Amino acid sequence: MQSLQPFHTFHIPVYAREIIEAHSIEQIQQVWQCAKSKNLPILFLGQGSNMLFLEDFDGVVILNRLFGIKHKHDEHFHYLHINGGENWHNLVKWSLAQGIYGLENLALIPGCVGSAPIQNIGAYGVEFKDVCDYVEVLDLTTSTLFRLNAEECEFGYRESIFKHRYQQGYVITAVGLKLKKNWRPVLKYGSLVNFDPQSVTAKQVFDEVCQIRQSKLPNPDEFGNAGSFFKNPVVSAAQFAGIQKQVENLPHFSQPDGSVKLAAGWLIDQCNLKGFQIGGAAVHENQALVLINKANATGNDVIKLAHHIRKTVAEKFGVYLQPEVRFIGKNGEVNSENAIS
Repeated sequence: MQSLQPFHTFHIPVYAREIIEAHSIEQIQQVWQCAKSKNLPILFLGQGSNMLFLEDFDGVVILNRLFGIKHKHDEHFHYLHINGGENWHNLVKWSLAQGIYGLENLALIPGCVGSAPIQNIGAYGVEFKDVCDYVEVLDLTTSTLFRLNAEECEFGYRESIFKHRYQQGYVITAVGLKLKKNWRPVLKYGSLVNFDPQSVTAKQVFDEVCQIRQSKLPNPDEFGNAGSFFKNPVVSAAQFAGIQKQVENLPHFSQPDGSVKLAAGWLIDQCNLKGFQIGGAAVHENQALVLINKANATGNDVIKLAHHIRKTVAEKFGVYLQPEVRFIGKNGEVNSENAIS
């Protein structure tokens, strides 16, 4: 058994049967076929920034280490082809340095490029789907590469086809991004609304997003965590009206379909749960949406804490929070909402 603790940001002390770094598509195929022949479960891991391991993994973990960025452009757009093992934040920094804008709102989101489409990562008014041209996928059973355009990826809020149809037996090897040369800032959320859209630069947006995230989110090397633990819940207009009657200054974001997105962190905060601890797992003091490994937490500690938070918020607001983090059991991913219900 090999320790998984250094390979995921929650730093839960768990083990895997084998951990292999894959630097080529051919190596990924070989390792996958070998594990399959032994009937072992297989888990693909980038930087482990959105994972909670509940127990030891009884199989082979393949670390995506496919690197490389290609850039081309035409009159109106920059086109980037980025291999899946590249670090997402480093890509954002690189694009700014090249004078390519549009990713700055997604600064400091932990993880690698190949994981970005799975969750349809998003922050401060921008989601991965907004910049996606295509996602390149390897069918491990047939050893064929194919591409899905943004529409075919079926992106939703922290949702994509890669959590469903292409979850098993497939791996994302690269993504294609399409970024407008005629850049327009997205200044909808938080302190970004204070910028003048006519004069603000992409670097200023990047710096502000980094400052906000660093002030709220703990360094995983200090306190293990997986970033935002829960999704922001989306409720009906009628349910929102009911909640609004009982609380003042309810942060909310109206959706195109008439539903309303609420701020999960705010709901947790209203339940006075900042700092609340079960076993070695705790709610972060500065950001209630983040659960931390405060003192040698186990996966079970985190589950118990998440269950308590979900129950408390539901009792107060009638809203059931869903984890954003992926839960990994002995043989692979398990239903996270069921685990904390």
